[in-house]
Amino acid sequence: MEWIQAIILGLVQGLTEFLPISSSGHIRIVSQFLPNTSDPGAAFTAITQLGTETAVLVFFWRDIVRIISRWFGSLRGTVDKKDPDARMGWFIIIGSIPIVVLGLLLQDYIESSFRSLWITATMLIVFAIFIAIADKIGKEQRQLEDLNAKHGILYGLGQALALIPGVSRSGGTITTGLLMGYTREAATRYSFLLAVPAVFGSGLYQLAKSINDGFDGYYGIGPTALATVIAFGVGYLVIGWLLKYISKNTFTIFVWYRIALGLLLYVLLGLGVLAPNS
Repeated sequence: MEWIQAIILGLVQGLTEFLPISSSGHIRIVSQFLPNTSDPGAAFTAITQLGTETAVLVFFWRDIVRIISRWFGSLRGTVDKKDPDARMGWFIIIGSIPIVVLGLLLQDYIESSFRSLWITATMLIVFAIFIAIADKIGKEQRQLEDLNAKHGILYGLGQALALIPGVSRSGGTITTGLLMGYTREAATRYSFLLAVPAVFGSGLYQLAKSINDGFDGYYGIGPTALATVIAFGVGYLVIGWLLKYISKNTFTIFVWYRIALGLLLYVLLGLGVLAPNS
């Protein structure tokens, strides 16, 4: 049964990681409907995110290799420091700082009180409103070539909001980008690239910690590995679909989905069907 549950959660992770609907929130919710399963924990979520972020590496492989090589070239002096790819490397580093700092400072809360489903339900609804506003008023005039240090930091702060389940990493980053005037596609693409350092850092840290602890308290190493592989495959397909979808559509469908799910959570929690902290 543990393997079947891991497969289900791997599918959920892959389906929701890149959509602005909160993968960590969905993992929390779905896990409660599985037999003999409670919250699989922040560690399980972080480790399975290694699968979805590997999908980002594969999907954007040429872009990532080019950015890294040009960034190192700018350090050696063989590439102009104003080169767009070299600058992108710096902006990804700058944008990763907020979530790293806040992640370390708030680690105890992230692994405990932040995981309350009451918080998840509230953030699903509240941030749906922010996404709707950003989608409505965003001027969509800027491309990734227009990035600067200030925007990089603001993007990073938007990403850091994802430390609270229910916000969504892509939701926080994309909303910030839209409010700054970036196009939907540019904001979405940058959210993928910006997530790579933070997610791999968090996932590898939790993986090392879990191995040291013997994977106690949640799924074992086998089921967790399977869930991670499944998250990779499904996540890769979702990346391609999302980039095509937002090139022609707004985020309205995700806004209404978030609100509906948040309201449903309130009802289920109020009726005692779901336990907020189990």
